[in-house]
Amino acid sequence: VFLPTELCPDGKFPSPTFCVFSNRFLAVLVAMVAVKMRHGSVFGNNTAPLLAFTPCAMSNTVSSWSQYASLKFVSFPVQTVFKSSKVIPVMIMGKFLSGTKYPLMQYFEAFLITVGVAVFSLASKVSDKESTTDTKGFLLLLLYITFDSFTSQWQNKVYSKYGKQNIDPYQMMLGVNCSAIVITSLTLIYSGELPKVYEFFQTNPAVLQYNIITAITSASGQLCIYYTIKEFGPIVFTIIMTTRQMLSITISSILFGHTMSPASLFGAAIVFGVIFFQIRKKYIAKSSPRV
Repeated sequence: VFLPTELCPDGKFPSPTFCVFSNRFLAVLVAMVAVKMRHGSVFGNNTAPLLAFTPCAMSNTVSSWSQYASLKFVSFPVQTVFKSSKVIPVMIMGKFLSGTKYPLMQYFEAFLITVGVAVFSLASKVSDKESTTDTKGFLLLLLYITFDSFTSQWQNKVYSKYGKQNIDPYQMMLGVNCSAIVITSLTLIYSGELPKVYEFFQTNPAVLQYNIITAITSASGQLCIYYTIKEFGPIVFTIIMTTRQMLSITISSILFGHTMSPASLFGAAIVFGVIFFQIRKKYIAKSSPRV
């Protein structure tokens, strides 16, 4: 919590929308440079119109906003469980948007990954501080997981419709963030949050550096995100994003000397057991002679 201001007496940053805006602003600049270097023109070689990216830009903006906003209302355990349960919603969204059919075994594997990550994360938590959760936070997390599931599946649909050979990850990043900039700018103006943000930055100038760091990490992360979705699809991407929590918690435990309980190791064993099973299954399928 930072110093309180007249418009923000609780000392908490007043605008999740501005956090999303700053992330998308830097992402647009990075994407413009990347597209210019790769194609010689920022918008001249785009096969897909900018409007094709608007639905996933809107869903991405809403999911990011609800994730930031939920931090005021949800406990660490609840937030962790929601973040670790995205695989199955992404599969359901793929069936709804594109008619993609997944075998029951894949749903079962997704369920095991969800359980494993949730067990690992909950067993590895260090503190029970700020452990209250209310209905508003729960609804915000539902909003987050629904729109986040839509985002990667819509991007996959754009790749399928206009051809993966015609859209590279940098063009996807540019298209999505251009639409997101428009959406977040209009929201900031309409909501009247800009004066609150300006006052908060004046009183707490150190907040700006955190905002910049978040924008840099978000923009650099997007470069990997769009490539992964294009080359490997939304399900593999979601599994990677889900299991990364385990890696970050493990690194934190090593750096800060936190002990890992047997329950967290059991959760890790479930997740990596499923992933290795999937890898082995694909290897056997590729190695089997085709009739």
